[in-house]
Amino acid sequence: MATPAVSAGFLDARTPAPPTPPAPPSSGFRQKVLLHAAAVAGRAAGRAHRERRLSATAVAALDEAGFARHFVPHRWGGREGSFSDVLTAAATVAQGCTSAAWCAVLWAAHGRFASFLPHAAQAEIWGTSPDARIAAALASTGSARAAGDGWVLEGEWSPVSGVDHADWVLLAARMDEALAASRTGLFAVPRGAVEVRDTWNSAGMRGTGSHTVVVRDTFVPEHGVVDLHRVLAGEGPAGGARCRTAPAHLAGGLMFAAPALGAARAALKDWTAWAVRDGEGGARPLNSPGIPELLAQASADIDAVELLFNQAAERADTADVDSALVALNRRDAAVGAARLAGAVDSLLQPGAARSGEVDGALQQRRRDVLTIASHGALRLGPAATAYALALTPQDAADPEAGAERERTAR
Repeated sequence: MATPAVSAGFLDARTPAPPTPPAPPSSGFRQKVLLHAAAVAGRAAGRAHRERRLSATAVAALDEAGFARHFVPHRWGGREGSFSDVLTAAATVAQGCTSAAWCAVLWAAHGRFASFLPHAAQAEIWGTSPDARIAAALASTGSARAAGDGWVLEGEWSPVSGVDHADWVLLAARMDEALAASRTGLFAVPRGAVEVRDTWNSAGMRGTGSHTVVVRDTFVPEHGVVDLHRVLAGEGPAGGARCRTAPAHLAGGLMFAAPALGAARAALKDWTAWAVRDGEGGARPLNSPGIPELLAQASADIDAVELLFNQAAERADTADVDSALVALNRRDAAVGAARLAGAVDSLLQPGAARSGEVDGALQQRRRDVLTIASHGALRLGPAATAYALALTPQDAADPEAGAERERTAR
């Protein structure tokens, strides 16, 4: 067959690996650097909203904070960090800019996915730096056909958050094989080998730049692909770090929901500052009927969700993994995201009058949180079904039901 028009530009599979760098400190994120990233992203949030992409200064601050390297293997200078750390870090940054936190936590999560690729592909991605930013689309809307020692990839994927600032893109596609059943692979493609179509124009999370990625007739070598099933199931190296052996649903929902937690905290802070401020004639909104109750309910709901998320993240880091644990964490992420949306929404209810400046900020936070809560990974229906199945002791009596339970949990 003819040589494809475009090559993804990988290292040859026989290229020797670079020397293994010393393992970095495992202290995780530094609070001072996170607060700096939140402040920088916050100052650029208006611009990100208008331009529908993060600013270069915000991206640099996220790099300095270490999001992209958080789950990267030690051999490449990464942290192989915890889910608890990235949850807290993303929520912190979201208090400045929800979109920045979303891109940051996804760059971290996609570094975890890329760690399942063969060694040669990892060397291409992280051989010079563990801070390569990776965008991804795990919905299999593309296709790949066998071509010599690799695959020719083609298709369109949307939405792909943070792709404007990505170095690499991971794309799921059906692998059509002449002698075997079709399977789904996750393909690593350099950012320069894809076309980005400007299609993201949502009401919330506008700064994420979640545009459409198009790939045409692009060659990806065999070592640039991994079975998507392995990634989702967490089939990493035996004895490897927890982040490389955890199934995707164990903490995936929590990472998606983390920016909503930070946004809700910021909304509550802005609203509270308004409520305690003296208005005309010394009148203080907090003394108005119903306002103390509103404050108490919203703040308690946000506190409760934070406790719920922290507990789920701790389980993701340390508990024995089975389908019941995965279903429990999915439940907590979905329910928590919905409660955060409700808490922010309540601050905008009729009768809780606010100044125009505060009202505008709250409206934007509300749109951001609602957009996050509507994400497919946080839909309550599938999470509730998986949780209900996990509570049904039917595996022994009904093997097919047990198998369905495992598939749903994933």
